[in-house]
Amino acid sequence: MKLREQMPELAGATEWLNGELSKADLVGEKPTLIHFWSVSCYLCKEAMPQVNEFRDNYSDKLNVVAVHMPRSEEDLNLEQIKKTAEEHGITQPIFVDSGHKLTEAFENQYVPAYYVFDKEGKLRHFQAGGSGMKMLEKRVNRVLDETAKAAEAAE
Repeated sequence: MKLREQMPELAGATEWLNGELSKADLVGEKPTLIHFWSVSCYLCKEAMPQVNEFRDNYSDKLNVVAVHMPRSEEDLNLEQIKKTAEEHGITQPIFVDSGHKLTEAFENQYVPAYYVFDKEGKLRHFQAGGSGMKMLEKRVNRVLDETAKAAEAAE
């Protein structure tokens, strides 16, 4: 995906865990962080506490959606996905992408990978890998600040 492109539809999930969302549920009100992870990804598990902290600290200002992207046959085990999600406190909605439908729509090749969309659903930041959570936080805050300023200007 390129910057400023529209968020793809959240279609083709093998299953949703912790609730189901559509693009229409996410676009319009607040920015969205979509993060790709996998049960076989050590870096994903290592970064998850920070992602969860984001989710909790920004719950009123930011949508957070997880996408489970399998990297091997073992990653297709739904019970293992549920168990890992529970062990790592992933309570946000999880799009289980065993058919790689959303992975392909995003043209994503990495886990962990983070996509930040503004409230209009335009991609504003992409980042892959386990490090750089400070940069991700900076980018999320920039999009949140723009959203707050736009709301003030509209009043």
